Amino acid sequence: MIILILLFLSACFLGYSNGANDNFKGVATLFGSGTTSYKKAISWATATTFLGSVAAIFLANELVKNFSGKGLVPNELITMPIFAISIASGAALTVFIATKIGMPISTTHSLVGGLFGAGVMAVGSQFNFEKLGSTFLMPLIVSPLMAAIASFFAYLIFRFFREKLGITKKTHLHIHEKQTPDIASLNMDHATLKTKTTMEATVNNKVNTYEGEILGLSSQKVLDALHYLSAGIVSFARGLNDTPKIVGLLLIINVIDIKLSMIIVAIIMAAGGLINAKKVGVTMSKKITPMNSGQGFTANLITGLLVTTASVHGLPVSTTHVSVGSIFGIGTVTKKADYKMIGKILLSWLLTLPIAAIISALIFKLLETFS
Repeated sequence: MIILILLFLSACFLGYSNGANDNFKGVATLFGSGTTSYKKAISWATATTFLGSVAAIFLANELVKNFSGKGLVPNELITMPIFAISIASGAALTVFIATKIGMPISTTHSLVGGLFGAGVMAVGSQFNFEKLGSTFLMPLIVSPLMAAIASFFAYLIFRFFREKLGITKKTHLHIHEKQTPDIASLNMDHATLKTKTTMEATVNNKVNTYEGEILGLSSQKVLDALHYLSAGIVSFARGLNDTPKIVGLLLIINVIDIKLSMIIVAIIMAAGGLINAKKVGVTMSKKITPMNSGQGFTANLITGLLVTTASVHGLPVSTTHVSVGSIFGIGTVTKKADYKMIGKILLSWLLTLPIAAIISALIFKLLETFS
């Protein structure tokens, strides 16, 4: 019973860490482009991610099977709770540490690392390395590259049609004014203080808007609506893709229904995002590349399409990798991408799998020794 409780708690910890690191990624372009505030963006992300998690009950059974470890290790190992605890704990700790330092890493990648570390520690050469490469690693490697290329060309196409439709881009400066008092004179006899006020103006940031109409409607309002919709699609797709991966670890607890598990994980993921998402959110929104609403919409559209397609086909792609790839693709077109930040993110991606594997392997060995 203690082991089963540990398994449930480790899965909950993984769900919380996943929400904290991943929930804001779908709406990063809304915040980054100045379309909305952080608070409104995270609220939209929470609602749409939860809907995706609920939809996973009906649409993502294949992912649940993949992340139970079936086919990677012998079936008798899958029925051992300490195997699942090791995977969930190793992945959760890796994601939680990354969240604290503001690095957007992949929960999927962490889970794959956990499966690998605990699996090799448990069965050694019996581990199915071929399936690890084809089913798990290949989609993780290819997806960000596909996203970057797709968003690069999609933005060029959208820009071409925008210019053909006569929709122009206008830049506005957000100016913050501050009043500062200066002492003009001091009359000691009447004990009065005369002051003069100066206005101090600072430019906070530039905001691009689109001038023109589409089918009689304001092009900017249409774009903002589509941007919100695309952000919702990405968050929905993330809930659809990530929730089954965590639930897959709970399959061996026969007393918990899969549907109930999905709902519990969805709630905990939402809490993680609401409480701990800001550091990663700022990295995704502000530090990869500056963007306007049109560019943000394009990146979200590509991310949503790729992640949703992968979920339906049981391919465990990372929303993080796809989203970062899409935003980077936009930055490549505009020539404003921060390559130093991209380098840091890529390094965190490279370290994710081995760190999760080592932690999971050590936890498995510890639990095996004392169980």
